[in-house]
Amino acid sequence: MKEYVEPAEGKLGILIPGLGAVATTLIAGVEAVKKGLAKPIGSLTQMGSIRLGKRTESRYPKIKDFVPLAELNDIVFGGWDVYEDNVFDAAMKAKVLDAELLRAIQPELEALVPMKAAFDKRYVKNLDGTNVKSFTTKKDLADQVREDIRNFKEKNGCTRMVMVWCGSTEIYQKEGSVHHSIAAFEAGLENNDEHISPSMIYAYAALKEGVPYVNGAPNLTVDTPALVELAKETGNPIAGKDFKTGQTLMKTIIAPGLSARALGVRGWFSTNILGNRDGLVLDDPDNFKTKEVSKLSVLDEIFRPEANPDLYSELYHKVRINYYPPHGDNKESWDNIDIFGWLGYPMQIKINFLCRDSILAAPVALDLALFTDLAKRAGMSGIQEWLSFYLKSPQTAEGLHPEHDIFKQLMKLQNTLRHMMGEDLITHLGLDYYQDLVESMH
Repeated sequence: MKEYVEPAEGKLGILIPGLGAVATTLIAGVEAVKKGLAKPIGSLTQMGSIRLGKRTESRYPKIKDFVPLAELNDIVFGGWDVYEDNVFDAAMKAKVLDAELLRAIQPELEALVPMKAAFDKRYVKNLDGTNVKSFTTKKDLADQVREDIRNFKEKNGCTRMVMVWCGSTEIYQKEGSVHHSIAAFEAGLENNDEHISPSMIYAYAALKEGVPYVNGAPNLTVDTPALVELAKETGNPIAGKDFKTGQTLMKTIIAPGLSARALGVRGWFSTNILGNRDGLVLDDPDNFKTKEVSKLSVLDEIFRPEANPDLYSELYHKVRINYYPPHGDNKESWDNIDIFGWLGYPMQIKINFLCRDSILAAPVALDLALFTDLAKRAGMSGIQEWLSFYLKSPQTAEGLHPEHDIFKQLMKLQNTLRHMMGEDLITHLGLDYYQDLVESMH
């Protein structure tokens, strides 16, 4: 049965806390695509196809032609940052995209000036910005962000909005009593509770204003009972957490293959060097801890050592990230994987991924923005687990283990789209082709 999905009419505002390398690469990329200067490679919503019906029907439309997504020409960007640079200047400083490409879209980028950020240096010690809001209570700060959202919507004539966190990784935080209910959270805002982080203030403000929220960092943020409750109460989708881009992307591609072939793994050592603002922030041990927890959970969930002790009970998994300014946004990761096969004979896999962090993250951020807007128009609120495909540490319903296998995640995403549009779900069983053949022969 086809769900009712409201059409994507009017302008979609994409609001971004954190106009650094990822956000400026996303914004500049969309502007370049609009002008026909480049193609949106890596974006499933723009370049991906989906199979409908049986293989014999040969129906493979583009996803953007199958579901009613916002058009790139209807997107308006805005955001907050602790630095005052407009998006053109910020993109030039990030040094992700060529200056020649940025100059071709300079007027559009210069017009985007960040709003003052809701900032608390305790959560990101290695950043020193002056473009920050002053406030008395965190309730006051949340109200200021809500006012920013309303003003942006009115000024830009947006019919709908989404918020995508592209800001820094905050210090590691566990869920506390202030996060257990929306009543406790709102009392915490009034009382300046130290366990309410800036990202939570943005998320709260977005949800109160009817704006879906996507968490692109490993911060706790919406992964709490209070904000899940608020998302359901206000009818808003939420998705998180932590964009899956470089090394973890490789893990979720390779580990399922090893598991599928029942090959054992004794050790997986991962190290990275990174020189952008993300690398600077993660140079602080408290911030790295947040990222480490996000990155470490992946292999356990794919290999499930408790269910496969002969293959994975001795798995030693170590993750390192080192700040290395000369590399800038060009993150380099090395993986050493000690595997074993038939009769326990050892083998090794070595991966050296010379990736570009923001080039991989920008299309992920775009897809998450467009898909959460779609979810809102389809009446889907709360946790959107079908968007796990894009995330390192997928948020799930309480008591549910996340699915990290990228191929299963893709099947879940595509089947959600098929369900939304009243198409048959695809199981890849394939037996019916052969049963039909047998029946036709009798």
